[in-house]
Amino acid sequence: MSDILKGLRIGYAMTGSFCTFQRSFEQAEILIEYGAELLPIMSKHAASTSTRFGTAEENLEKLRSITGKDVITTVSAAEPIGPKELTDIMVVAPCTSNTAAKLAASITDTAVTMAVKSHLRRGKPVVLTIASNDSLMGSAKNLGELFNRKNYFFVPMVQDDWINKPASLVAEFSMLPQAIEAAMNGIQLRPIIYHEYRK
Repeated sequence: MSDILKGLRIGYAMTGSFCTFQRSFEQAEILIEYGAELLPIMSKHAASTSTRFGTAEENLEKLRSITGKDVITTVSAAEPIGPKELTDIMVVAPCTSNTAAKLAASITDTAVTMAVKSHLRRGKPVVLTIASNDSLMGSAKNLGELFNRKNYFFVPMVQDDWINKPASLVAEFSMLPQAIEAAMNGIQLRPIIYHEYRK
């Protein structure tokens, strides 16, 4: 990994794909180890919902502990990100199909969608780390729209269970640092969608 991550100001946003939270936390820790500075953001549902993957309080504290900053959870707190130039790149990890649809439609109703919109006003890159069971069904049109949208980049995705969940796509979270570095250079990592062949 090059020195591009050192000192990079990353907006690190999480939405409600709770089963991928641990993978996201691990990548946040890795980015910190590379020297990046993370501004933590959570959607209302991500910040307030307790599941078998952790309580709301535990998840908030985990992200706060990793980044060393209070987590932004409201639209009003996220709005200054662009005007004050607080971020060099925005990461949404995980990004649900619901959030992807809102971004495709330019809907701003959560801290995360506001953070992305505010960040984009400066024409800076956004990296989406998709996690959705219907990415290749109802949500496909929204991903297609974002593929074609300037300043949006994707962490490469895998069909995680194409037999039992044939429409599901989950980003390869371990490739997030590479995807960020590529996006800072205006490059989309490829293949965007892949799967491992069974022998």
